[in-house]
Amino acid sequence: MPSDDSNAPARPASPARRGLLTAGLGAALAAPLAAPALAQAAPELRWRLSSAYAKNLDILFGAPESLGRIIAEATDGRFQIQVQGPGEPIPAEGLLDAVAAGTVEMGHGPASLATAKDPTFALATAIPFGLNARGQAAWWYAGGASELFAEVFAKAGLVCLPGGNTGAQMGGWFRKEIKGVADLQGLKMRIGGLGGQVLAKFGVQPQAIPGPDLYAALESKKIDAAEWIGPYDDERLGLQKVAPVYHYPGFWEGGAMLHVWINAEKWKALPKAYQAILRAACAQVGAEVQAKYDARNPRALRRLVAGGAQLRPFPQEVMEAALKNANEVYAEIAAKNADFRRVYEALRVFRNEEYLWFQVAEYTYDNFMIRARARG
Repeated sequence: MPSDDSNAPARPASPARRGLLTAGLGAALAAPLAAPALAQAAPELRWRLSSAYAKNLDILFGAPESLGRIIAEATDGRFQIQVQGPGEPIPAEGLLDAVAAGTVEMGHGPASLATAKDPTFALATAIPFGLNARGQAAWWYAGGASELFAEVFAKAGLVCLPGGNTGAQMGGWFRKEIKGVADLQGLKMRIGGLGGQVLAKFGVQPQAIPGPDLYAALESKKIDAAEWIGPYDDERLGLQKVAPVYHYPGFWEGGAMLHVWINAEKWKALPKAYQAILRAACAQVGAEVQAKYDARNPRALRRLVAGGAQLRPFPQEVMEAALKNANEVYAEIAAKNADFRRVYEALRVFRNEEYLWFQVAEYTYDNFMIRARARG
C-alpha cells in the first residue's frame, strides 16, 4: 500500500513542468477572447442586389431588404447587401443579364423576365395553367425542379434560390366585361410572356407597359385591359377608376415564384457558411412574401370593391379555350427547345399528381369552408 504523504510539503515544479502549466494557463485565458469560428473564416463582402420591382411595392421590394438585414445579422455585419431599385442602374428587363455579367452580384425578380430569351425560364416562375403556389414550392424543394433548373441557369452563368411567391394572381382590369371568347378578339392588353402568347391565339394584342404607366394607358384608351398582380398591389394603381371590371383568376400565373439571382462565379467563391446563410435567409423571406400577400389581399379586395371594382370570373368557355391554346403553345415551343421540353414534361407529370392529392383533401376542405363562410 502506498504511503499517505498528503501533509508533506509540496515539491517545487520542475522548469519543464512550469513551462507546460504556463502555456496551458495562457491558452485558457486567451480562449474566451478568440474570434468566433465564423468570423475567422468569413471575409468582409459588400454586394449589390438589383430588384425588378419599384420601391412603392413594399412586399416585393421589401423582400430583398429583409434578406439583406437577415444576412448582415447572421454574419455580424461582415456580409452586407445593398438593394437597388429598377433603373439604379439596371432596368428590370436586363436584370438577369446584369447578374450573369457581374454588373451586380445579385438580383431579385421572376425568371419569366427572360422568357423572350429562353421560354424555359418561365417554367421557374409560372406558366398558364401551371402549379399553384404550394405546388410550385413542392416541385422546387421536393420534386426535382431545383436540380433541373440548376442545369438550365448554369448555362446562363446564374445560380438562383426561391425568393417568394405572389400566390394566384388576378386576371386583370378591363374596361368592358369579357362574356365569351369573341370579346377577346382585337383586345389590346398589357400582358407579356407565355400568357401573352396564349391570349394572342384569341386575337388579343399583347402590350408591354410598365406598371406606373397603366393608369394613363387605360384612361387614354391606348389599351383596353391590363393585368398586374393582385388586390394589394393593384389598389395602388387606382385602375378601378378607369377599367372597373376586375376579372379572375389570372390563369397565366396561378402561383408566381420569385427568385434571388446570384452570379455563378461569385456564388462559387462564397464560403460554405455564407452559402448556407443565404439559402436559409431566402427561405425565410420567401415564406414572408407569400404570408404578407395572403394577409393583405382580402382587405385590399374589400376596399377595391367598395371603390367601384366589379368582380367577374372569366367564363368557363374562355378558361377551357385558353387551356387548349396553352397546350398548343407548349407543344410549339417544345418542338424547338429541348430544355423546355424536358422541364415542362417534369412539371406536367408533377402537376397531375399534385392536383390528384389536392382534389382529395385540400379542395374538399377548402370548398366546405368557403361554402360555410357564404352561409354565414
